[in-house]
Parts: sequence; structure tokens; C-alpha cells
Amino acid sequence: MNKWLIPILASCLALASFWGGWFEKRVDYNLDVKPILNKHCLKCHGGVKQAAGVSFLFEEDMYKPAKSGKPPVISGDADESEMMRRIYSHDPDERMPKDGQPLANEEVEVLKKWIDQGAKWGTHWAYMPLKKPDVPNNSGLFSWIGLDEDDEWSKNEIDHFTLEKLKTLNLSPAPEADRATLIRRVSIDITGLPPTTLQVQKFLNDKCPNAYELLVDELLASPAYGERWAGMWLDLARYADTKGYERDPNRNIWRYRDWLICAFNQDKPFDEFTIEQLAGDLIPNPKGGLPSDSQLIATGFHRNTMNNDEGGTVDEEFRNAALIDRVNTTWDVFQGTTFGCVQCHSHPYDPIKHDEYYKFLAFFNNTRDEDVTSDTPTLRFYKGQDATNIAKIENWLAQNKVSTEQINDFRKFVRVLEPKINSHDFDQHLNASLLDAKYLGIKDTGSAHLRSITLTGKDRFLIATGTNGNGAVLRLRLDNKKGPVIATVQVPNGSSDSVKIAPMVAVTGKHELFLTVENQKNKNNWVQVKWVAFQKSLSSNVSIELENTYADVLTGYTENTPVFIEGTGDLARNTYVFERGNWTVKGKKVEADIPKVFKQSAVGSPHNPQLKTHNSILLTRLDLAKWLVSSDNPLTARVMVNRIWEQLFGIGIVETVEDFGSQGIAPTHQELLDWLAANWRDDQKWSVKKLLKTIVLSATYQQSSTITPEKLAQDPFNKYFSRAARVRLSAEQIRDQALTASGLLSKKILGPSVMPPQPDGVWQSPYNGDAWVVSQGEDRYRRGLYIYWKRTAPYPSMVAFDAPSREFCQSRRIRTNTPLQALVTLNDPVYLEAAQRLAEKMSLKTTPEQQIEEGYRLLTFKNIPQKRMKVLMKFYQNSLRNYQKEPSAACNLLNFIEAKKVTPELAALATTANVLLNLDEVVTK
Repeated sequence: MNKWLIPILASCLALASFWGGWFEKRVDYNLDVKPILNKHCLKCHGGVKQAAGVSFLFEEDMYKPAKSGKPPVISGDADESEMMRRIYSHDPDERMPKDGQPLANEEVEVLKKWIDQGAKWGTHWAYMPLKKPDVPNNSGLFSWIGLDEDDEWSKNEIDHFTLEKLKTLNLSPAPEADRATLIRRVSIDITGLPPTTLQVQKFLNDKCPNAYELLVDELLASPAYGERWAGMWLDLARYADTKGYERDPNRNIWRYRDWLICAFNQDKPFDEFTIEQLAGDLIPNPKGGLPSDSQLIATGFHRNTMNNDEGGTVDEEFRNAALIDRVNTTWDVFQGTTFGCVQCHSHPYDPIKHDEYYKFLAFFNNTRDEDVTSDTPTLRFYKGQDATNIAKIENWLAQNKVSTEQINDFRKFVRVLEPKINSHDFDQHLNASLLDAKYLGIKDTGSAHLRSITLTGKDRFLIATGTNGNGAVLRLRLDNKKGPVIATVQVPNGSSDSVKIAPMVAVTGKHELFLTVENQKNKNNWVQVKWVAFQKSLSSNVSIELENTYADVLTGYTENTPVFIEGTGDLARNTYVFERGNWTVKGKKVEADIPKVFKQSAVGSPHNPQLKTHNSILLTRLDLAKWLVSSDNPLTARVMVNRIWEQLFGIGIVETVEDFGSQGIAPTHQELLDWLAANWRDDQKWSVKKLLKTIVLSATYQQSSTITPEKLAQDPFNKYFSRAARVRLSAEQIRDQALTASGLLSKKILGPSVMPPQPDGVWQSPYNGDAWVVSQGEDRYRRGLYIYWKRTAPYPSMVAFDAPSREFCQSRRIRTNTPLQALVTLNDPVYLEAAQRLAEKMSLKTTPEQQIEEGYRLLTFKNIPQKRMKVLMKFYQNSLRNYQKEPSAACNLLNFIEAKKVTPELAALATTANVLLNLDEVVTK
């Protein structure tokens, strides 16, 4: 062999080895390693359990010595890593996973290669900063002469992403849907309602190239748009007209629903939409004082938590239950993160620690709601004499040059009755008790105590009190129950809603206070106390008459809606970790902050200057709300875009809409999701209407739902969007469609909830005897989102079609297919009436065939297939023969039709219309 050949070959082999190692595929922690750890390791070595002192949840834990003294992983050396030694071991006492199935050979090889490559950690994709990726270039070989398939099919950037994925699967997109299908689909998706006959005719006849875009603009401008998307949000906000739990009494919070509808119709940017719902009460008012009514009403989002009004319950327990619900809901809705388990322990699969749950809870811990029966704080709406009296007081204050600060304090108190101290905060009861866990009751010679009240600058004592009989006197005493009297109140004969205002001796500093009662005429009667407050007088020269007017205003009945108000001063609370999630076992004190994993990439933003360093702490709920919609937050835009995509396509780009964590299903089109989210946040400035328009104008959205055997085999659930999805309509949409087609649907928008017909015996309200009173006039036919929602007995046809009880936030409705649904559309009184009214419209045509064709067209906007016609004609003829034999049966059926119009033919047509309402192509889009 040539003497030069050997060294040349050796050099080539060395280079080949070097470049082979260089180009060796790098193991990706998120894609390759994390799923293995989640599946096999973290149940014993994660946030909940760290067997033998080993955890693989955080990177730093992986290198810490375990109880054995050895670290689980040695970077770059799998053979010396204890983790791999245990995996390879045949000793049942040492082998890992312990008591579990051994890892597959492929999984072992992945872990070995990962460690040898340096055990490079990775941040979960959803927690990475959001950046707009480049739009794929799917240009083919002949693109330079204009024959590129992507250019032919794609309508906007979305299509480049979906087509790129389809090409990797050897799938091709479906053709565009016919116009009748498309207008029905996009109308239901944008407004929740089918299009009108006029809209359909106009669209079918419009030959302009932008006809579809003009239609989309028209739908987005419709008032029905706000109703449709508010309806989606009500599940997230767990909106209901009752408080939940056993008693489940009424709650007056429909103004929050109105706010939602208006916010969507006004296309309120989603960042403002978020901030106002989470912290509208903290938004600075340029004129001073409280924010606007609209901003306060928006905070009803988190006042939809349940209240327990049952006697004998502990208000503080259920205040904490509401707090926990708010934390979990905030993460469900805006972050798509399963944060709830962190209440009891560190997250077992995502890097979120136990104490970080309570740091986050601290943002909400100072709100003034306290599980009281009155639902306070509430925004009060004054009318009549009360409104006149408020104007009278404000005029007097202005004329007497009272300070702006004090006028704002007056306005705040009459609007929301805060700050005040509720009756359950009294303790050291002597001949006193908390009555029915709601009101403080004190008998003659009795007393109750308030701890550490700041009295500096306060010279008025306000109290909501009452008793049966006359002659009772309340005295406020300083420092002990026999201390000096600083205020005296003659207790009115009546309910505890009567507000009295008494002068108070000027005292400075913090003091213990005692409320004592003398009631010698009625020794066994309870003097009830609902709340107390300490204020500065309206003015040094205020008259008794004006103060009595002020008290009358506070006593008077008002319409109201629950809102957030932040507690300060004596009403501020400390926050502690709940050991194992138990509110009665308090651990270390914590301050408000966000989990560390979400601060690691934070670089500061115009919204949050506090986030300029990794160790910063957000200070208020308003800071938190701004952070959620800042460029520092990696999740909010992704989660909301995915939620809207799921509403349109029936499945999200991330299928687990509620879980973007490492245990959630990975996105099918991660770059598409990021492009949509970044474009929405940065370019479209959080406009939901612009986002929707972008999606529905895409070729991906406009596809036909036609399926081929190849697509069914390769993509049975249409996760890759090679066709339009066949998605069943929501409970509300099915009902609204039936009312629309029959001509019954009311176009009335906003206002209190309504009670349309429902089967008898659904409501059982033993506590208060409330009954379902069917609404009259057009309220009977209003859209589904306005139906009165009782948590313990939701509207039955909604439940049948998968609507939640709304006791808790629900990120998506899991669609089911049960016989009960068909029974609803065939037998529920709403659908029976709709079928009869639809039959009347159908009867305007001449022949039975024409009548059935008309009914089908009114529901689908298409011509009926002959196969359908044959089946329906047979059904109609059988029904007609039966009603001709028994005319009384026709009368019994057509109970919504005038008696003089009842015929066997109309009865047969009504039963046929009932079948039409239940067809698959009618209840799906």
C-alpha cells in the first residue's frame, strides 16, 4: 500500500467522525425529553413528590446531590449519571422507574444521547417569548411563471402555514365551499345566528370579487356579533343569575353581561377588555374619585364567583373559596394553565412552586367582597327622590367649598358603600351572636368588639341597624366595653337596613372598639347590625337635616350589581401560604408576585416598568392585569387566539384549550399560532374583529367539508385542516336558529335575564319558593344567552346540548352526541312552538313537496336532496293519515296555533318541520 495512503485515510476517517458528531441531530428537551420525564419520572420525582430527594421539574434540581449523595445527572456523561445507571439496572430495588414499566429502548437512547450532548434544558414552548415567525414560502418549481399551487389556493398568510403542514402529510386542501354553505357557516360563526333570506339572496347574486369580504364586514358590524361572542365569554366568566351552593338564591349581575356585549360590539381592544375586567376599579380617574360605572361593572367578571348564603357557614371560608376560584379562573382564561393543583403543592409537571400560587392570590386578597348575603360591594343605581337627594347634597358641598377629596369620598360611598366593616368582623360576643351567619345580633346589656380601628380624622359613626320595638340604644365605647362613649345611636324600629349617622368624639390613633346595647323595654329582642363605617363629616357646618338626608339615601332601596373595590388601610389583608391548600393552616407570609418562570424572559415594557429586572415584584392587581397583556407575557395572546380558532374550527391549534402546559396536547401548527398571536397583539392592536376577519377570509376557513378516504384515514379529526370541520352548533345556537327560522326570535338586545318556556318540575327552590315564571311578549323569544341561569338547575335544553352549570370556569364545551338531544328538539316546548310557526311559513307554498322544500331552504339555504325529500314526504303522508283519522290529535298538537287555523295538513306539516329542525345538516355547520 502507498505509504501516503494510510495517513490520508486516517485523516478522512477522523474528519468523517468529527463532522458526523457535528451534524448529529441534537436532542430537543421539549420535544424529546420532557414527554419521557412526564410519563415515567415526575410522578415520583416532581413537584408533589421528590422521592430520595430527586426532582426533574427544575433544571437546578437535576444536578443537586440526592439522598445517596450522587446527582441524578452529570452533564455530558450519561455513563456516570446515576439516572442512567438506575434505568439500566436489573436490581428491582434500584431499577427505575420503580414499580413501573421499563422505558422503551428508544426512550433510553434519547435520554442517553441528551445527557451526552450536555443535558441542555429547555423552556416549554408556550412559556417562550412570543415572536412573529416568518410566513412559509410554499412556492413550487413553476412559481416564476405564475403556476404555483400555493399562489392559486392561498388567500392570506394563514394558508401558507396550513398548506406547508399539509404538504408534509401528502394531503391537499379541499375546494372552496359553495356560497350557501359559506354564508350560513360564517354568519353562525360571527353572529351566532343564521343569515337572513335577504342576505343569502344578495350574496348568491353578488358577482363582485370582494362580495365575501363585504359580507364579513356586515356581520362583524351587526349587534348580534357582540351577543354571540359574549355568550362564549359567559362560560369563562362562570356567569349565572344565582349565587350557587345549596340555597342558590338570585344574584342581580346582568349588567356585566350587557357590558360584555357592548365591549365586543365596540371592538374594545382585548388588552383594555382584560384590564377592565380584572382591575377596572383601580384604573385612575383623571377627575379623581372612582373609575367610571362601565369600568366598575366590568369587574363583575370575578364577582361571578359563588356565594354561600346558607346559615351556619363561615364567611371567611367561602371568601377564600372565591379567592381560589379567581386565581384558577384567571389562569384558565388568560394563561391556559392548570394552576389549580398548585393550591396544595408545587405543580407536578410545570415549573410553578407552591408558594407562587399564594403570591399570585395576594393580588386578589384585598377585594372587599366577603361572602355576605347582600353581595356587597355593589354599584348602586339611584332613581327618583334618592337621585334628587344626592344632587342636593353635592350642590351643598360645592357651595360650601368642601374639598374635592371629600366630595370624591362622599361619591364613592353612595356609589359602592365602601369602606365599611361587615357584621361578621365583630368578635368577643357577650349576650350577642352572628344571626344566621349573616347579621350581628346584640341583646340588652350585650356587647361586641372590633379590633384595631384607625379613628384619626373620623368624627362620624355610620351604622346599618334595626330592631323590633322602640327604645333600644347603641353606644360605641373606646378600648373596653365599659370605656368612654364616643357615639350614641337610637336604634330604629325596623330592619337592619336602616342607616343612622351619629356624631363621634374626635379620637386619634388605632383603638379597640366595643358596641354595647341597652334595650330594657325589649330585653329579649335582638338589635341587628349589618355594617358600620367611620367617616369624616360632610363639613364642619353640616346640618342635622342634611346628614339625615344622607342617611336616607344610604337606607333607600337601589338596583345594584356586584363589583370589585380594593380594601386599604385597616381593611387591607396579609397573605399567607395555605399549608396543603387548607385555609385554616397558614404558613409563611408572602407578597404579590408572578411565578418565576414567567419573569425569566421579562425585559420590561411600557405597561410594567416594574418588570425591568428578574427579581421585581408586581405591586397591585392593576399591575397584574397590565402584565397579562404586555409583551412580557408569553401566553395571553396565544391562548386567546387558540380559543377563537377552536370556536370557528371546532378544535384548537392546541386541542387542549385549557392546558398549554407540558401535559397539554402539543400544537399542530405552532408557527401559525405564534404568527396569529403576534400579529393580533402587535399589528392588529388586540382587535378581536380584525383577528376574526383574518381567519374567516383565509382559504383554510372557506374550504368545503368534503372528505376523502385518504383524509379520513390520515387525519380523521381534521387536526390539520385539510377540509372544513362539521361541527355541531352550541346549545344557544341550536335554539336561536329554530326561533329565527320560525320567525319568532326577538331582536331585543341587552337587559335583565328572561324565562322562556321549559318543562314543568325543573325548578325546586325550597328555601324561598322561587318559581319559573314564563316571560311574556317578546322576552319569551329572546336569544339563548339572556336565559335566566340557575346554577343548581340550569335551563334543561342547554344542559342537554353540553352547556355547563357555570359553577366554575369552563374553557371549552366537550361536544357529546346522545339520544336526549334528539328528544329535546322533538319535544321541548320551545322547539314545538318553533316547529308549528315554521310549518305556518311552509304552508304558504302550494304542494306538500314545495312546503317541505321551503322548510329545508329556510333552515339550510339549499335545495333539498331527493333522497331527503322521499323520506320526509313519506313521513308527512303517514302523519297526515293519522291526523285525518284523529282530528282531535291535531288540535292537541297545535297548541300554539289559532284554533280556526288547525287542520290535519298543518299538523302533519308541523311534525315534518319538527323533523327538519332535528336534521344533522341543521344542527351542524
